[in-house]
Amino acid sequence: MLVGLFARRYLFSPSSRSVINIISGVSLVAVSVPVAAMIILLSVFNGFEGLVRQTWSVFDSDLTITPTRGSTFDIAEVERMGLAECEEVAAYSFAIEQEALVTYRDNRVTVNVRGVDERYADVVPAAQTITSGSYCVQLGEDVDKVVVGQGVAYALGLRSFVTEDLRIYAVRRNSFSTLLPVDGYSLAELPVAGIFMVDAETDSENVLISLRKAQQLFDYEGAATSLFVKLSDGSSPEKGKMVLAEVLGEGFEIRSRDELNATLNRLMKYEKWGIFFIALMVLIIASFSIVGALVMLIIDKERDIATLRAMGADTSLLRKIFTAEGVLICTIGGVVGLMFGMALTLVQQHIGIIRMPTDGFLVDVYPVELHFGDVVTVVMAFAVVVLLISATTVRTMISEKRS
Repeated sequence: MLVGLFARRYLFSPSSRSVINIISGVSLVAVSVPVAAMIILLSVFNGFEGLVRQTWSVFDSDLTITPTRGSTFDIAEVERMGLAECEEVAAYSFAIEQEALVTYRDNRVTVNVRGVDERYADVVPAAQTITSGSYCVQLGEDVDKVVVGQGVAYALGLRSFVTEDLRIYAVRRNSFSTLLPVDGYSLAELPVAGIFMVDAETDSENVLISLRKAQQLFDYEGAATSLFVKLSDGSSPEKGKMVLAEVLGEGFEIRSRDELNATLNRLMKYEKWGIFFIALMVLIIASFSIVGALVMLIIDKERDIATLRAMGADTSLLRKIFTAEGVLICTIGGVVGLMFGMALTLVQQHIGIIRMPTDGFLVDVYPVELHFGDVVTVVMAFAVVVLLISATTVRTMISEKRS
């Protein structure tokens, strides 16, 4: 109580207005700015991380199941395992993924062909990614179409849907001959139904066709290479994996969306902590401004220190008083910076005052997300820095022998 009383008096007393108070005010601003910056930077990174995860969710399912041996599995056999009766599964779709060569006029590009069945749109929001045309890979029993990524369309020089068909070439399994290479390829000629946009990498590598056409093209009749699963509301990937492992038994690898993108996930976490520590270094440097304020204050209060010693105050009490002064200055600055950073972040998150500078992006406002855990981390780091700097400065200036 006594320590806090002295600290508040030295900072707020009308009779103590001096250059020291001005320095204290500057120190207050100096620590508030990096605190606000840390909150904003971490929130911006959270926003872009959420945007990346949103991108994954429109092309990758909640769970992806692939065989552990070989590259395909029998669809009818998996259907008999009772996947449709599983409470954790909201929808599922069989698919074939294989590399192939796509040509249009004089242009050609190697792509990943994803053959999907009629339930694919129930598992991922494929229709939401269409920027031109429509999502349609199959019409009735006879007509098949292709949906291409925007990057693929650009590489092939597609300008209009009213053109000749795309040609998709796939190597025939176990029948390729160097003597007659033409006979070693399967060919599918399909009209373009639409163009999708997810992200630059996905758009430049993928095309979608029907599962039946993919089975014919790659000679996988009645088989699939992947099973995409959408989990029920309230179900977690961990629980879904456990339940599906029991239903499907051995022979299948079940991976969540994050596990499919594990490398990128780790990179994003490293980048976030890198940003945090860089901002923390700025905060530490800015916090050294409190050193000057405390040094000037201690020199200015020499008489008060001598009086308190004469009244019986020991060195420990004197150090606590001036440490509390430094903590008080930094706390006010930290609270101001924290409130300012949170306010700006929440305004951007819910209102979106800053717009993206380019058109055709997935979102039109700068993405930010305020996480409570980030606020707690910033507050704890700030508290440690302030206590260390204040205590070290005061301990240096007020020694046991100082009178």
